[in-house]
Amino acid sequence: MAPAITLAADAPTLSAANTGFMLICTALVMLMTPGLAFFYGGMVRVKSTLNMLMMSFISLGIVTVLWVLYGFSVAFGDDKGSLVGWNTDWVGLSDIGLTELWDGYTIPVFVFLVFQLMFAVLTPALISGALADRVKFTAWALFVALWVTVVYFPVAHWVWGSGGWAFELGVIDFAGGTAVHINAGAAALGVILVIGKRVGFKKDPMRPHSLPLVMLGAGLLWFGWFGFNAGSWLGNDDGVGALMFVNTQVATGAAVLGWLAYEKIRHGAFTTLGAASGAVSGLVAITPAGGAVSPLGAIAVGLVAGVLCAMAVGLKYKFGYDDSLDVVGVHLVGGILGSLLIGFFATGKGQSDVAGLFYGGGLDQFWKQCAGVFGVLAYSLVASAVLALLIHKTIGMRVSEDEEVAGIDQAEHAETAYDFSGAGGGAARTPANAPVTPAESKKVDA
Repeated sequence: MAPAITLAADAPTLSAANTGFMLICTALVMLMTPGLAFFYGGMVRVKSTLNMLMMSFISLGIVTVLWVLYGFSVAFGDDKGSLVGWNTDWVGLSDIGLTELWDGYTIPVFVFLVFQLMFAVLTPALISGALADRVKFTAWALFVALWVTVVYFPVAHWVWGSGGWAFELGVIDFAGGTAVHINAGAAALGVILVIGKRVGFKKDPMRPHSLPLVMLGAGLLWFGWFGFNAGSWLGNDDGVGALMFVNTQVATGAAVLGWLAYEKIRHGAFTTLGAASGAVSGLVAITPAGGAVSPLGAIAVGLVAGVLCAMAVGLKYKFGYDDSLDVVGVHLVGGILGSLLIGFFATGKGQSDVAGLFYGGGLDQFWKQCAGVFGVLAYSLVASAVLALLIHKTIGMRVSEDEEVAGIDQAEHAETAYDFSGAGGGAARTPANAPVTPAESKKVDA
């Protein structure tokens, strides 16, 4: 048979509709990092609130710059040995045309790379929840820079880059179950095994200081996740993105119900923290699976994730690792569940014709999912622990015990989250010997 001829008319052309859709999705994903900051910030004690917010926000600065310099090239450049990518033209993003299209799609390269940038920003921020109350800010910033370079950029290439070993194996990860959530959850476990527990772990009460802030953060995450998931199809022409949008909502709602039901049976109450955590567990679990399963399958994925993640968060007390805000219990466990359940619930009628066990496809896809899950988990766990150990043995990873007890916000940022005295929260801006203005003097006299 003569080789097929591709006519110029058949080549993809820039779609204004898909480009606009993807820019909106990118903005939604960007919103997830501040949403995560609020979610985590409300879950810690008052004295750690600002530090928790800053651990997410600094990722927006560090990862953005590194992505421009070399991150995009490592993650999505020409394959090198199925482990990393590289494209000299993408270093510094200096040789990309304004209307140059991402290969095989109708959106510009610039749109694809900025969408993927927001994933790279969010992933290390997820890790921060496991390290609340006790990590130096400079050490955390250095860890973020090293971690995305050594772990996230290569793993993104494995999973999504043409030529990456997981991509070529056929591992299904629609929007980041392995590359984002398992990656971050395993990294969190690796780091906390190195730096140890908070002062007072399992002894002192460490309750969330602001549940309304937690619910606000969870709501922003839920909202932004529609861009995170539906946008990962990189277009809106064939309905797969719409299926992912629907499944995102369905699985998240089911996970809320599953978590709350377990909580009521186990602890006797429906808590707002449980509702928020259940929502996040459902969002995590459907992230890899939503393009492959039906809405009924999404209910199953959400329910399983809600119940098992609720059970998993208690493991830290049993095994003695201090995962402050349950990154391991929610993101690692939820990511594993969502990725592996594809092997059972994939219908073969969504993003591909691959069917899972319950739809006549056998266990072939399940074993591929296992390879992706445990390959990423093992690499991230070990590499993250090594990076944390290097930092811990050089500049030191933890604040002093006195600073931790007194409050990391004052020690690292010279501020407090809430000012109840009227004197101002920014200690660095209001030194004790600062001159008093006549207006301030009148207030004091009054």
